[in-house]
Parts: sequence; structure tokens; C-alpha cells
Amino acid sequence: MRHFLAILCLVIAGAGWPVQAQDRGADGAEVLTTWHRLVLELVRHTPTYSPPVASRAFGYVGVTAWELVAGLSGGRSLSGQLNGLDMPPPAAQLDIDPVLAMHGAMAASVQYFFGNTGPTGQRAMQAMTDKTAARLAAELPPEVAARSLAHGAAVAAHIIEWSQGDGGALVENMGFPMEYLPKSGPEFWVPTSTIVQQQAPLLPAWGKNRPFAMPMGNACPLPPPPAYSEEAGSAFRTEAQEVYDTSRSLTDEQKLIARFWSDDPMLSPTPPGHWVSILLDEMERADWPVDRRARALARLGKAGADAFIGCWHTKFEYDLVRPVTYIRRVIDPGWQPILITPPFPEYPSGHSTQSGAAAGILTALFGENHSFDDATHEADGLPVRHFTSFAAAAEEAAISRLYGGIHFRAAIDRGLAQGACIATHANRLETLE
Repeated sequence: MRHFLAILCLVIAGAGWPVQAQDRGADGAEVLTTWHRLVLELVRHTPTYSPPVASRAFGYVGVTAWELVAGLSGGRSLSGQLNGLDMPPPAAQLDIDPVLAMHGAMAASVQYFFGNTGPTGQRAMQAMTDKTAARLAAELPPEVAARSLAHGAAVAAHIIEWSQGDGGALVENMGFPMEYLPKSGPEFWVPTSTIVQQQAPLLPAWGKNRPFAMPMGNACPLPPPPAYSEEAGSAFRTEAQEVYDTSRSLTDEQKLIARFWSDDPMLSPTPPGHWVSILLDEMERADWPVDRRARALARLGKAGADAFIGCWHTKFEYDLVRPVTYIRRVIDPGWQPILITPPFPEYPSGHSTQSGAAAGILTALFGENHSFDDATHEADGLPVRHFTSFAAAAEEAAISRLYGGIHFRAAIDRGLAQGACIATHANRLETLE
């Protein structure tokens, strides 16, 4: 709740924008960034926004911002590059204020993709919409203001219509199918929670969704995990033993790393939001202009969305048992990991695939040796962590799942590789004419 209150205070106070704009470019960057910071909080407070669903929203909101900027500044549209996306409506042959148009696009997009959020989120979106529009329109002719907001809304409507055919627009029962027939065999996933709803896995068909930049959900396939075995010395049993032994000798630093990257739904902005938070901070630190911010957010958003489609495709291809199930069955019936096991198959690690993709995008944007501080969870009482590169952060995010008792080694290492593959598809897209 305190996060929402902080955003609302920014809106009411003006978020640092002067009533009479001296630098409309700076205002555009501020509008884009503040809307994305609100999205981080909406993800945290909207029950249906599991990591895959959150990644989808970040993808479409990011593409909306870029298509708005590209249409007004001569950048290259992503139409014809992203699967199924057509050219958005052009701006009228009259004055369009780009900052107010950006606000109109973000307001329409966020209100659509978070239409099922709770009362606090609804109030936050409405306050952002109304107060920001009034402030930015104050020094504009009324007809210019109306035309600008309408153009932004039209671009958002075009992206929203495109989104409705991707297979992920409707999430029922928080993503858990009402009927699900599990596979028979000790190697396959079984429920790890006593919650009735979670006796079926989360979003088993998500890997069939239409990707953004990948040609299809299996564009970055992985080899099978180690063959299931309960025999001492087998590759599978050795990986399980590593999880078990690690959990029994965790250092305080390893426990902190597990919690820092846990990014649980309803308690955080989720893993894709964690990387968006990092990007927002780095863009602000570098004082990037609005067009560069929009390009970066679109690229990270669509790579994150594709990461969950690709990862989920592989998860349900192999449907592998979780460490908590195997270790209790074979090694120690009383074993308890420090993190709660999420309700879906093990291989590969979603955190690894997501982080590998994000690191590939951010490294292309900032460089291989870009050091940064990650303050994503500072307001939650977790210390800021320093990283020497985005790859180093991705590797820590991935290994955090071993410390948490969530994943085997193969899922961690190969997930990073899958994410790197997914990033190449997003990084190939052209946004400059």
C-alpha cells in the first residue's frame, strides 16, 4: 500500500513537472517513466498478475509507447517485425503535442491491461490520468490537447486490438485450469501445495501463446534435463543432492540472495518487473530522452514476454518434478526449502530464462561492463545490491533458485542460455529509420 501512496503523492504534487512546460522532451520522459512505475505497483497489487501475465502487460505497454514515439518522430514502427502487428493509425495532419499524446497512450493502455485491479489501483490510475492530463494541457489550445490525447488513445487501441489474439488475453481462475490430468510417472510434476486451486499447474497453455519477436514459442528449445533416476551417483540424483546439501549450509548472504530475487506475486513487481525497475533507474541516472527510453522499454518488455512463453513451452514439454517432491521422496522426508515452490513444472528455471533475456537486452543497451545498483526492494527492507554487469546480476538471479531450493542445476544453467537466445530475437528488431 505504501508504494501506491508514494505514486499518488507524485501525481498530486505534479511529479516534478512545471505547469508551463520548459522542456517538453523532458516531460515526455517523465510521463513514460512515471506510468511504468505505476505499472510496477499495479502488478504487485493485482491478484491475477503472475509472472507470465505481468510480462505480457509490460510487453504491450512498452510496444504502445514506442509506436506512439515512432509515429511522431520518424522512428521505425515495429509493425511487420512483431508477429501480427500492423501499422498503427497515423497522426492527424495538424498539431499533436507528443507529451500529451504519450500520456493518452499510456493512460489507455494501462487502464486496459490492469482493468481488473482493485479499488486502490483504480484510484491510482484515475488520479494519474486526470491530474497529468490537466497539467500537461494547461498551456495548450484546447483543440490541440484533445487531438493529442485522442491520438495517443488511438495508438493504444490499435495495440490492444492486436493483443487480443495472442492467446493470453483471458486468464480465468487466476491461471489455474479447472480440469487438468497430470502425467503418470515419478519424473513428472505433481502439486507441491495444499491449496485446492494449485492442484493444477499455472497456465499450462502459456507456451502456445503468440510471441512478440520470436517466430514461435519453441524458437529457443533446450535439450532434455538429466534422465530421472533415484540411483546414487546418477546425474539426476547428484543434482538433487546438490540442492539438498546447499540448503543445509546456506550462508546469510545466500539466504539474502534467495529472498532478494524471489520476486513473488502480490509481494513484488514479479521477476519481469524487477528488471523493468532496474532499467527505469538506469535510464533516469543517464537522463535518457523519451525516444531512447521508449525504445528500451519496448525491447525489454517484448523480450520478457517472449521469455515466459519460451520457458513455459519447455516446462510443459518436459513436465519435470520439483526438487521438494523428489528430495522428500528419495533423500529426506522432512526437508523444507527456504522458499515456497511455485505451482508448475521445474525445467527450466523461469527466473533464469527471464534474467538471461533481460541481461541480453540491457547489455546491448548499456554495454558489457556497465555496473549498477539494484534498489528494487529497498522499500521492502532489503538492501541495495551492486553488480558489475547485467550478466552478473542475471547469474545471481539464476543461482538464487538453487539457494531457495526451487530448481536443479540444469534448469538454472540452461534457463540462462534459453534467455540469451530469446534476447537475440528482440535485439534484431529495428527501431531507427
